[in-house]
Amino acid sequence: MRAISNEEPSRLVKNVTGAILASGGWMLSRSASDSGLIDLLFEFERRSCLEIYSILIASGVELSRAAHHQFTELCQCTILRREGSPNEIVSVDLEIQTSPLSDQTATQPMTQ
Repeated sequence: MRAISNEEPSRLVKNVTGAILASGGWMLSRSASDSGLIDLLFEFERRSCLEIYSILIASGVELSRAAHHQFTELCQCTILRREGSPNEIVSVDLEIQTSPLSDQTATQPMTQ
């Protein structure tokens, strides 16, 4: 899944990671590049899909149209498949493009 965010990368990683863990998810890997690309690989029980979807949005992550469709489909299928296993594990590889580190420092006003 792909997304963008205007949040500062280290703050975003901390907030999203904390929210996923607090929702019962597992963070498998995290990485960030100097170009501002954050890659998060995490898992959660299927029954938590609506909560995970909500916390991503609340954390300042703007999901791509395709990612919104994937999460919406997952949540709707989970509700409709009551006989299915709510304990089924869902894996998400989320790439979030933030502002490059060099751009963030360049746009801050200089003080004298």
